[in-house]
Amino acid sequence: MSVSVAVPRARTRHLGPVRTAAEMERSVRRRVYLTWGLLSLNVLTFYPSTWSGQPLILPIPSAFGKLVTQGALPAALFMALTINRRKLIRPSISWALYSLIVVEVAVTALQAKHFGTIYRTFRLTTFVATLWLLTPWWGRRDLLLIKCHLLVMGIVCGQVLLGFLVSPSRAMGGGRLGGDFWPTPPTQVAEFAAVTMGLVIVLWLVRQVSGKVTLFTCAGAGFILIETHTRTALVALCAGLLISGLSLIHVNRRVRKTFSWAAGTITVAVLSLSGFLTTWLARGQKSDQLTNLTGRTDVWGAVENMPRNFFQVIFGFGLSNKSYNGLPVDSNWLACYLDEGLAGVILSAIVILFVLISAWFLPRGKSRALALFLAVYVLIASFTETGFSDASTYLLELVLAASLLMPSADPRDEVRPEGSLA
Repeated sequence: MSVSVAVPRARTRHLGPVRTAAEMERSVRRRVYLTWGLLSLNVLTFYPSTWSGQPLILPIPSAFGKLVTQGALPAALFMALTINRRKLIRPSISWALYSLIVVEVAVTALQAKHFGTIYRTFRLTTFVATLWLLTPWWGRRDLLLIKCHLLVMGIVCGQVLLGFLVSPSRAMGGGRLGGDFWPTPPTQVAEFAAVTMGLVIVLWLVRQVSGKVTLFTCAGAGFILIETHTRTALVALCAGLLISGLSLIHVNRRVRKTFSWAAGTITVAVLSLSGFLTTWLARGQKSDQLTNLTGRTDVWGAVENMPRNFFQVIFGFGLSNKSYNGLPVDSNWLACYLDEGLAGVILSAIVILFVLISAWFLPRGKSRALALFLAVYVLIASFTETGFSDASTYLLELVLAASLLMPSADPRDEVRPEGSLA
């Protein structure tokens, strides 16, 4: 009798902790998803109308929309603290280098003494601190943060497609697809569609998703990308997939076959659809508009020629809304020079180069391919889009690339109490 009683008790003691740990892991994963979603919401563009000036399908008061986006950041910080109560962080050279940018803009903000600059500096500091709190979940072999980003991008692209189906005239106002439920501009829509498409293709190449999922995703994201008429996103997508594929071409038969098919398809498309492709790329613009990048070069020249003292040359004028005389700067490097000076430009260049070089020397596999795609995409987009030198979706994508540089965590560390790494 004593033996028959002892055996069930042993099973109960063994199964209880495992079940509790599994439940804890599910809870942590849900809150990581929520934290990432709140960070993404904070950097989404909001206006009380569509980008072309038409009313939204569901009117959102300006005060409420700004409250939602700006309030998402402290909510994300709070959520990150609930899953990392001991405030433990994993060391990351790339993220430590980026944190120097925060120090640099804080020094500039103290000199500027402008409320907008101080507020944006505080926002960037909170944004970076929240991402530091998520470093215990970097390097996971289940690609948790990649899944978080894909879910967020899927939601944004989904609402854009839904808006197109409900009110095509609003969604295509100005001839380019944007959000008309949530006022997402075409450039940001194109970024989300291109990154979604690129990540899913890379995951398919390394046999992490099925062909049906890849085909469905590419059909939806490809349609969105084409209708946004955003050349930067298309070029960055192609460059990212090229570099990512080349990193796998010697060890992955699927990559070699895909590259062969892609080369043939592109050749046929260029020969047979050259007129359509030229029209799409021109976007109805004249030759002078194409040569000055739709007026960007005029703004860039004005930014370069602004009068500056020595301090402003080195540290900039402080974080701004990335515009000059009401016109968008539309270049990460020129906007960084305007806000953060030469110090910010140099630090930003070091961060992106460090991520690229570190990713290239990773062992061949899914982490290396994904990191290269994201880093190359962010680098290409940075020339004509403002991005990772401030809180933005580009910064989140750079963080994803940096997180993939982390060594794989011990599987036993993935089912531990909240905030524990030891």
